[in-house]
Amino acid sequence: MITTFATLTIGQAPRSDIMPLLMAHLPAKSVTHVGLLDGMSTEQIEQRYAPAEGDAVLVSRLLDGSQVTMAAHRVERGLQEKIDVLEALGCMTILLLCTGEFKKLRARNALLLEPDRIIPPLIGAIVGEHRAGIVVPVEEQIVEQSNKWQKLSKPPCFAVASPYISDDQTIIEAAMRLAQQGAEVVVLDCIGYTRHHAELLKKHLSIPVLLSNVLMAKLAAELIV
Repeated sequence: MITTFATLTIGQAPRSDIMPLLMAHLPAKSVTHVGLLDGMSTEQIEQRYAPAEGDAVLVSRLLDGSQVTMAAHRVERGLQEKIDVLEALGCMTILLLCTGEFKKLRARNALLLEPDRIIPPLIGAIVGEHRAGIVVPVEEQIVEQSNKWQKLSKPPCFAVASPYISDDQTIIEAAMRLAQQGAEVVVLDCIGYTRHHAELLKKHLSIPVLLSNVLMAKLAAELIV
């Protein structure tokens, strides 16, 4: 039986990497976890979601822990299909577990929580005139992210380190490059970054480290009745 609250990842559910973080704020019995790629083989994923040259890309995690790269426009179509199904099953609140930017996702009656619409203005309100440093999973996302964060008072700086395949040292070095460029706050802007990553960086930096997924989970928790 599906609950009235659902999380929707662009990978496969449940997301064992971030479940501890989410469940620290969301009651387990009240939430259903759904993945865009649930039940799909690697070949099926490749056939339906593989990016072509020039496509905006998104990355996520499969159940075996591997990273998958997908075309953003194909992901958006698939997500809309999942949202329609969840609504038909009675979901009234859907938390999207992806910080990518989507243009056309819609829910008829359910409350659809999209991180790309919530996180940038929230971070903007937090940092004010200070400069933010944004860590993203893959190099190709930096151009797209520049548009997402364009309303910040100061243009952010960017660094690349995947939460799925980068080791701790790579993530530390990425964040330290941001600090060297004048970042006064580091934002780990992918659902795949965990408490481990945030705590790791806090040991090496003298500036705050924010997790987009924690901010979304805390907000979503207030909507569960």
